[in-house]
Amino acid sequence: MPRLTPSSSKPPSQRQLRVAELIRHAVAEALTRGEIIDPVIETHVITVPEVRMSPDLKVATVFVMPLGGRDGQPVIKALAQNAKFLRGLIARRVTTKFVPDLRFRLDESFEYAGKIDTLLRRPEVSRDLDAPLPDINDTKPAGDDEP
Repeated sequence: MPRLTPSSSKPPSQRQLRVAELIRHAVAEALTRGEIIDPVIETHVITVPEVRMSPDLKVATVFVMPLGGRDGQPVIKALAQNAKFLRGLIARRVTTKFVPDLRFRLDESFEYAGKIDTLLRRPEVSRDLDAPLPDINDTKPAGDDEP
């Protein structure tokens, strides 16, 4: 599910989501089949967890993550160098009026999820999560003090 960014006030439309998913599948298929001839791309297994489309569907931001999370910047650079070729592959696979320009970004959602997981495993947080909730039927209203 696409994330809302601070600069975007509206969630993506159904059309944006649908085209983004088509682009994601086309890019992932091209990477899986090894259709891009580049030594950096050929030596890495690259996942495409998300694609975000601009409102006018002319720019696609492709979030990628090399397996293991290492060598992210060289992979992004290699994909950016082959963006025109990849755009041509997408044009043959996806039927749209315009084929969007591709921008590649390193996906940091796995890293963010790891930070949240680490926070939830801290002793202070786990103590609070494991504590029993107070029973709301046992509480007395304020001012009902018995002498």
